[in-house]
Amino acid sequence: MKDIARWIPVCLIVLFISLFSLEACHAPASHFASTATDSTVTTNDFLTSCHNNLPERFGNSKADVSGIARGKTSHEGMVWIPGGEYAMGSSDNEGRPDEYPAHEVKVKGFWIDTHEVTNAQFRKFVEATGYITTAERPPDWEDMKKQLPAGTPRPADSLLVAAALVFTPPDHPVPLNNAAQWWSWTKGANWQHPEGPHSTIKGKDNYPVVQVSWEDAEAYVRWAGKRLPTEAEWEYAARGGLKGQPYSWGSEAVDKGRPKANTWEGHFPNYNSRWDGFYGLAPVGSFAPNGYKLYDMAGNAWEWCSDWYDADYYKSLAGKISIDPAGPGKSNDPMQPTVPVRVIRGGSFMCNAAYCKGYRVSSRMMSSPDSGLENLGFRCVAE
Repeated sequence: MKDIARWIPVCLIVLFISLFSLEACHAPASHFASTATDSTVTTNDFLTSCHNNLPERFGNSKADVSGIARGKTSHEGMVWIPGGEYAMGSSDNEGRPDEYPAHEVKVKGFWIDTHEVTNAQFRKFVEATGYITTAERPPDWEDMKKQLPAGTPRPADSLLVAAALVFTPPDHPVPLNNAAQWWSWTKGANWQHPEGPHSTIKGKDNYPVVQVSWEDAEAYVRWAGKRLPTEAEWEYAARGGLKGQPYSWGSEAVDKGRPKANTWEGHFPNYNSRWDGFYGLAPVGSFAPNGYKLYDMAGNAWEWCSDWYDADYYKSLAGKISIDPAGPGKSNDPMQPTVPVRVIRGGSFMCNAAYCKGYRVSSRMMSSPDSGLENLGFRCVAE
């Protein structure tokens, strides 16, 4: 791999590694059971890699948030979630390995945004602070080379440009084993141009802001006098007071009855029937809220949490009641051990039963803190 790396531009190496890892995410377990040729590979290996990797951006210049003053907290647009105890994790056989075992968690009460942070809200932050997001900054070679094979040569300056990954689906069916067929590394893609430089958010003030990294989200919540939710708080809120149900609305499948979330209906990635009324992102609050009056806790856009991701974290909490867990002390992702990753939750408009059931309340995913994606945003919590 090291020799190959010397012949491939660094940006392409990073994209290749990310997409190759991602490809296992989205085909059913039965697909891998029937196509795997390595006898040492098991179904669980593929299920684990499903949520261990997203297409990621690496090495971008880090934000300096030291000059952003912590704002005064306002609870406008938030709802109070009373504290309580619940079983965190999957209680059925639909979960992936890192969702087990289900374990008892107790959280104190907290405020949470009723919907994902919108373009309008994020614009106010940018205008007030002059903040430049991760996707708008060129990659930092010094940071990038730490995550590449030793001796990898520095790429040409023309390759070290501000860019982000954009969903670019094919117009025909493709095997779900190569995510490069529906993701493209796109120069000029950022929160103001989430689908590439020729796209715009004009007229989309009430859509969730996307192409924001964890670092960007942290800068925003600092300015707003709030914080990102812990993974435990996020799942507790997503459940909406329901006990042991797989979805934020109960047990009915996402494609049954009335539309309940912005997900992918049809054949991924080439055909979306738009049964739920949308192809890509939807305005926040387009579907009925859960029992806590929270919108889009399933589908639309993935949401950052404050926690580091650890594939084995739930095992460490088994058999005891965890009180306000803040997550592990460091990242532990066996699929990409050199890349620290944070938890993301909730699924997106790209999720469906055959590709990614991220809209399940216990489904876990992760991404590196400098990652921005067309289907990744956040919401805030406060004391």
